[in-house]
Amino acid sequence: MARLIFSLNLPSSHGFNLSPRNHQSLFLTQPGAPRFRAVRCKPNPESSETKQENLVVDNGESSAASKEVESSVVDSSSSSSTVFPESPNKDINRRVAAVTVIAALSLFVSTRLDFGISLKDLTASALPYEEALSNGKPTVVEFYADWCEVCRELAPDVYKIEQQYKDKVNFVMLNVDNTKWEQELDEFGVEGIPHFAFLDREGNEEGNVVGRLPRQYLVENVNALAAGKQSIPHARAVGQYSSAESRKVHQVTDPLSHG
Repeated sequence: MARLIFSLNLPSSHGFNLSPRNHQSLFLTQPGAPRFRAVRCKPNPESSETKQENLVVDNGESSAASKEVESSVVDSSSSSSTVFPESPNKDINRRVAAVTVIAALSLFVSTRLDFGISLKDLTASALPYEEALSNGKPTVVEFYADWCEVCRELAPDVYKIEQQYKDKVNFVMLNVDNTKWEQELDEFGVEGIPHFAFLDREGNEEGNVVGRLPRQYLVENVNALAAGKQSIPHARAVGQYSSAESRKVHQVTDPLSHG
């Protein structure tokens, strides 16, 4: 049962006496509707105190049902006040954090893959020197050594350039520690490594780049060879290099080796 209580505070000059003899009750009924009991009061001129009149609306239900309804209303209101939907900002923050982690992992993996390229990988994918001179393509010859720090440092960049131009340009790797290439060392005047010699389609040297230099130097020279240009943009450039005089000469174990 839902019970509504209306309190009326009346001034002291119009006091009301709520004794049974001073009020009459009216019952308003309608089929299917709750029953209302109205209390009509007469003023008591002798009273100097403010009286309080309570108007009770009774729909005929039991008091136990009323308590049940009131309890459910309180429970629902309290639950609605304590349970809040999750803020959308938290979901956005989670997505941003996930994207950041993925980007960081991708960068880390790509960096590791770059550093994973070794001189042995370049040697394995390189063409034999004799074949490169006879297939009618321009050629890039790199003189290197396994102990050369700059050679190892540039290996990832050289590998990327090779993968980009391998269909148009030959890439050859010659190990300066291999006595098989003594003649080529003298022919190309190799004094420091890495030494990159750029040859045209007929095997004539267009220029060379020595040591650690910006990657763009190699890219522009190789691009010029691939395009069949008569000259390369960087015909003679020298950066930090390892001296070829420090090479550790050893006998050739495989006469067919081009490394």
